[in-house]
Amino acid sequence: MNDPVKSVTEHKHVYRVEGFSCANCAGKFEKNVKQLPGVEDAKVNFGASKINVFGNTTVEELEKAGAFENLKVVPEKLGTHTSHAVERENKEEKIPFYKKHSTLLTSVLFLVFGYLSLYMNGEGNIVTTLLFLASMLIGGLSLFRVGLQNLIRFEFDMKTLMTVAVIGGAIIGEWAEVAVVVILFAISEALERFSMDRARQSIHSLMDIAPKEAFVRRNGQELRVHVDDIVVGDIMLVKPGQKIAMDGIVVNGYSAVNQAAITGESVPVEKSVDDNVFAGTLNEEGILEVKITKLVEDTTIAKIIHLVEEAQGERAPAQAFIDKFAKYYTPIIMIVAALVAIVPPLLSIGSWETWVYQGLAVLVVGCPCALVISTPISIVSAIGNAAKKGVLVKGGVYLEEMGTLKAIAFDKTGTLTKGVPIVTDFELLDQQIEERELLNIITALENRSQHPLASAIMKKAEQENISYSDIKVEDFSSITGRGIEGSVNGTTYYIGSPQLFSELFVSDFTQAFEDKVNYLQNQGKTVMIIGTEQNILGIIAVADEVREISKEVIQKLNQLGIKKTIMLTGDNKGTADAIGAHVGVSDIQSELLPQDKLDYMKQLRSEFGKVAMVGDGVNDAPALAASTVGIAMGGAGTDTALETADVALMGDDLRKLPFTVKLSRKALNIIKANITFAIAIKFIALLLVVPGWLTLWIAILSDMGATILVTLNGLRLMKVKD
Repeated sequence: MNDPVKSVTEHKHVYRVEGFSCANCAGKFEKNVKQLPGVEDAKVNFGASKINVFGNTTVEELEKAGAFENLKVVPEKLGTHTSHAVERENKEEKIPFYKKHSTLLTSVLFLVFGYLSLYMNGEGNIVTTLLFLASMLIGGLSLFRVGLQNLIRFEFDMKTLMTVAVIGGAIIGEWAEVAVVVILFAISEALERFSMDRARQSIHSLMDIAPKEAFVRRNGQELRVHVDDIVVGDIMLVKPGQKIAMDGIVVNGYSAVNQAAITGESVPVEKSVDDNVFAGTLNEEGILEVKITKLVEDTTIAKIIHLVEEAQGERAPAQAFIDKFAKYYTPIIMIVAALVAIVPPLLSIGSWETWVYQGLAVLVVGCPCALVISTPISIVSAIGNAAKKGVLVKGGVYLEEMGTLKAIAFDKTGTLTKGVPIVTDFELLDQQIEERELLNIITALENRSQHPLASAIMKKAEQENISYSDIKVEDFSSITGRGIEGSVNGTTYYIGSPQLFSELFVSDFTQAFEDKVNYLQNQGKTVMIIGTEQNILGIIAVADEVREISKEVIQKLNQLGIKKTIMLTGDNKGTADAIGAHVGVSDIQSELLPQDKLDYMKQLRSEFGKVAMVGDGVNDAPALAASTVGIAMGGAGTDTALETADVALMGDDLRKLPFTVKLSRKALNIIKANITFAIAIKFIALLLVVPGWLTLWIAILSDMGATILVTLNGLRLMKVKD
């Protein structure tokens, strides 16, 4: 049996759309495309200027559906940073201003001549009227075309309102004002388009950071190959100062790579054999040979761009409210305008001409431009800024949720700590053996162990230049949950937990020794003992190093007003308490199983409502899913984190968390301010109807002014810094 969901997905086609001037146009285009033959569904992403079409259709049919706005449609291969649409947009940017806006400039010119004629020949002169009419028709042709089509179909949006107002104004002879209204509306639309394009460019700029060609070694020759023709397994050569074109793993060479474009890290990262490198990053020093691990459409930068564009299309709660509000708002405004134009004259309060003019002004002031653009411009700006700083926010809903967080829970290992154990203490307790000799024995035994803490011992041996290859270990075995044992030169040695040696009844296990073990454990360290059945030879303490920035991050979150910070860990209480106290979290939950973490997150949500969980995106999946916002560390290194987390910190840098909270709160405040201002300015302008002071000039200036102000306010989010 065929799966209908799978079938629709297989027929999904993505197109870039050039020419979106407003959110209403995007909604109308989506509606038109859904009605095309062969199209099962369609979803417009206004923020990214794209449309997802489910089913089969042609570019020509799509452009017909967008003919009302002269939209251009370009097929896009998902994820590729070599999009033809972007190249076309870049060419468009180079077109001189006067050519790009020649229609508007011509309209303004006729308006100026119209006013000169008005001054010289008077208002009733035929030349004056024709000049204003020419200005209206040239500047408002696209407006009238769409508005009249809407009227015929009884579809009411801002262009319908403007068209009715302009026609009405022309009928009552207000040629000069109507011409100005048309031009100001055209300017408002041009500014709106420019602002959205500028916000979108924050993502388009990411598309250009990875080179389109790379040097590849094939059959003993070095060839310059386009990234689309590079295959998995190719060896790419990257010289100093060159950008890395593809994701891969280093097979030869050593260098420092600037990964700021992907992770937001300002300090270059050292890369050697077996390290991952990402497309779009800059090789600063040595020559690297990189084995390609992903095709161009699957690179980390391509995934980031795709996910960010999808995120920009996700409607935030505030935007969903505005969309619903605008659906009823426009018809209501038309009814109010009709009542203003008809009721007072019928009650003999003023002339028909006066109140019809007031009604037309109500239509103009009622245009919901500012209201509709207030949220998407803010969402696109904020998500774009976050992406450039190394933070991937998966949608407007998560951007808003981040701004309302009351509590944040942190996984300990790999989040507050580095996740890499190191030897912090090594103390020789038996003077009959030399320290270096004992280290040789320990290293030889641990070299055969599979325990995670063994890596810390091996790392210390490497730092101390300890040679253990000549030591023969016999009868090696692992004591489950306790440690290891093995014979060297006829003597059986044990390395393990204090519990192991208390079970062996070693005479050295005195109260003083137990106090020393407790002291180290209370510092957050894991204690291992080396000895025989007769006596204890040495003590080793291993700890997962706390990130230097963890304490600073917790302090910043407290300053931002986060009420509770919690550390969740499966470690023992002593280790957890020591690390928790060091970093400054307000609560510590230790010895937790994955189910316990999940239960605690549910409890936290019931207590605080809005909570986040910060983890690695894999081991903490249940707890991340139970939180309001799941935040994954080091998203650039794992596909799982990119796909499953609501927010991914691309670099292994916790300092991006306070920045994200700050950005989200600022976005939330700006969205609220924009909506409040847009509604308030309409309300104030409408109140001018009562004394009869509302004019078409005031109406269009209030609408245009509100649109410009909310747009500029939203664009401020692009400038928020770490």
